[in-house]
Parts: sequence; structure tokens; C-alpha cells
Amino acid sequence: MWWSRIWEIFLVTTEPRLRPVRDLPHALEAFDTLEAALNGREPAIFLDYDGTLTPIVSRPEDAILSAEGRAVVDTLARKRPVAVVSGRDRPDVETLVGIDTLTFAGSHGFDIRTPTDGVLALEGVGDYTALMDEVESRLKVGLDPIPGALVERKKFSVAAHYRLVSDEEYPVFRSVLDRLMGAVSGLKEKPGKKVFEIQPAIDWDKGKAVATLLGTLGLDDPGHAPMFFGDDVTDEDAFKALQGMNGIGVLTAPASDSDQGRVSAADFRVDDPDQVLDLLRRLTP
Repeated sequence: MWWSRIWEIFLVTTEPRLRPVRDLPHALEAFDTLEAALNGREPAIFLDYDGTLTPIVSRPEDAILSAEGRAVVDTLARKRPVAVVSGRDRPDVETLVGIDTLTFAGSHGFDIRTPTDGVLALEGVGDYTALMDEVESRLKVGLDPIPGALVERKKFSVAAHYRLVSDEEYPVFRSVLDRLMGAVSGLKEKPGKKVFEIQPAIDWDKGKAVATLLGTLGLDDPGHAPMFFGDDVTDEDAFKALQGMNGIGVLTAPASDSDQGRVSAADFRVDDPDQVLDLLRRLTP
């Protein structure tokens, strides 16, 4: 589609704009500025899950969307286009969110389903079951002996979590991943918050998933403004893509993240998932 082609050209020819997190205007405090950026367009809302709709927790299975959060998203989705774009497996995040009318993109955008079109066939995305089986097997052999290490199998990736791994054990944890990446071809590694995602080495990410969904859902027109809410390094792909779409990125992170040198391609920020819900309420007509 013509719009996606323009977006691809932009990504090739333009360096993303990155700013320290503390320099991003707070979306609630600068809501007038956010409204000016919308410029009368209807927001098309894309939401990450972990760290955005729910707080970051030690174990993935404990990240439960509150009844209040579900109600806020459900109310918004009755008035605005809303999609969830998560690193989790799509069926997993669909169950956790529990709103059947939403569009969901799981596995960092590798697996997309819309209520009207069903599961989308994505160009260049194939069956990687055997490759991910091998990754899972090697990681379990290497990481199971390490206290606190968690291996999370997904359809299109395997996540190696180290939030519960001690500083003393981390070098051993890291060496297991290094050996895997050296031994198995066709892989790429994406870092996140205390996690590394091992994925097939194809040119696909959350930014491309958002672009695909805008076209599929008929939202790639001047009347809509894509907005992506995310908190993690993997969400930066979407923030960078939105810079070429005249969209708006909202990072969930405190200003203090700048103390660790964090920069972002987002346009605004909020501090935590509670403030994400506050902002979604303000975006509900």
C-alpha cells in the first residue's frame, strides 16, 4: 500500500529523533500540547501490555490487568480504534486483556489477529516452530541450573528472564545466551527489562506491526493519528516508526530513567500504568 511504502522510505532515509527521558513532556501535565499534536485527528490507540497496562512483576504470569484497567480500555475501545501490541504470545495477552472486540498483535507483532479479518498472513513471516524448539531446548539446558533464571516459550520467540538472577550468577546466564547465538544461525536477540528475547532473524518488529495494522484497519489516512503506548526497549521500534507517520509515542517511564542514560524516540511520557489509564480516560470522547 502507498502509505506503508512512504513509511519504509522514511525509515531508510531519516535518523530517529532521540531525547533523554526527562526531556519528554509529561502527557498529563502537557495535555494541551498533546491535543495540539493531534490537530483534530482521531487517535488510533496501540497499547503495550507489560509495564504499560500492568506494572512490571517478577514473574510474567503475575502481570494481571486490573478490573479498573479493563474497564478503561473497554470504554475507550467503544469510541476509538484500539489495539494491543505485546511481546507476549497473542492468545496469552488476549486472555489477560479479556476484551474480544480488540485487535491483538502478539510476539512483538509477529502474530496479528483482528476481529474482522482473523489472523493475518504477514509477508516474510513463516513457521519457525523447529527453530524455536531448538532455542528453547538449548536455553533450558543452560539456564535451568541457574537460580532465578526463567525460560518462557512463545510461538515466535523464546524469552530468557533474569530479573530473579543474582548479580553473581548473571555472567553465567549471559554466557549461555552467547553460546546459543554462536551455535544456532538465523536468530536475533532483543533486550528488554531484565529479559532477552530470542527471535527469528527477520526484518519485523512492533513498528512494522503498527504500520500493517493501520493499513489493514483502514486507519492510514489524514484523519487518524496513530498513538503508541509502551515502556520497554522493544517499544522503541514503534516510537521510531511513528515519527515517520506524524504519530505520537507515549513512554511509560519516570524521569529518573534518564539517570541511567535512557533516551527515547517517544514524544511524551507518563510515570506508570496508573497514569496510562488516566491518559486513556482523557482520550475517551
